Amino acid sequence: MDFTRWLTFFAAAWAISLSPGAGAVAAMSAGLNHGFARGYFMTFGLVLGIMTQLLVVALGVGALIAASSVAFTAVKWLGAAYLIWLGIRQWRAPAAPVQADASTSAPQVRRRDLVLRGWIVNALNPKGTVFLLAVVPQFLDLSRDLTLQYAVIGATLVFTDLVVMAGYTLLAARVLRALRAPSHVRLVNRAFGGLFIAAGVALASFKRST
Repeated sequence: MDFTRWLTFFAAAWAISLSPGAGAVAAMSAGLNHGFARGYFMTFGLVLGIMTQLLVVALGVGALIAASSVAFTAVKWLGAAYLIWLGIRQWRAPAAPVQADASTSAPQVRRRDLVLRGWIVNALNPKGTVFLLAVVPQFLDLSRDLTLQYAVIGATLVFTDLVVMAGYTLLAARVLRALRAPSHVRLVNRAFGGLFIAAGVALASFKRST
């Protein structure tokens, strides 16, 4: 991949990361519920999910999933069900204001659990597989080593997502966590819950190209 081609992909990677989706909702939800320092671990999971998707595409498994009706449907419904489950949990979350400095005695979600949740959000999303199958080959130079090019593409996606999701997480942690009125907290919880559910429904309705 030459430098000019990489610059084009770099610009595309920013557009991909900035576009609102389940990952952005997950990052903001983590920032709202756990603050920036802990909530940012969700982003590590989201990035691992993207790397899983890229590996699947690089190994050719992505093409099989996109071509197989059974495999595509199974992955799609697993991802949709998980997003809807997250939405229901967020919708039903307590309306008590989130404390800026959580008590050490208060139960907290483990960092590895946040990483796992983020990974599931992106890894179980066949839309991501189809998207990478459509976009990535356009930037590959088949006359050069593909492994190195996939590594460059992966590193580019990781960098942009780490930066963008940090912004989403920080926004929620600094702005939305400042809410104190229970009615406002309830409204925010239901807004995020609705976004998760909408993302799940959108994924469930997604059809592979024929």
